[in-house]
Amino acid sequence: MLYALHAVGLVIGAWSQAATMVGAFVFGWTSIIAIIINYVKRDEAKGTFLESHFSWQADTFWRCLIVMLIGLVLYMLIVGFFINWLVFGLVGLWAVYRIIKGWLALQAARPVA
Repeated sequence: MLYALHAVGLVIGAWSQAATMVGAFVFGWTSIIAIIINYVKRDEAKGTFLESHFSWQADTFWRCLIVMLIGLVLYMLIVGFFINWLVFGLVGLWAVYRIIKGWLALQAARPVA
């Protein structure tokens, strides 16, 4: 379910004119709900193959957030509009890759690595 919530956030960002894929992933309500559920349910997954999935999702969320904030600072400093969009696009693709990789591992009932 958490992978689906993150995926919905990315889809919203991909189809929105006002947001990037990364912005929708990090700031979208579906990803915020997913990260909250992730931390609430994390203890229940300890010692199971699901523990790696909870860590994988949280790691993806926080890394995207950090890059998004760096990108916003660069944008405000007018370092380069193109560079900003390039960074957001690459991180968006990276987030899609991580969601797909995690989802496939979950479907196979194995830890994600």
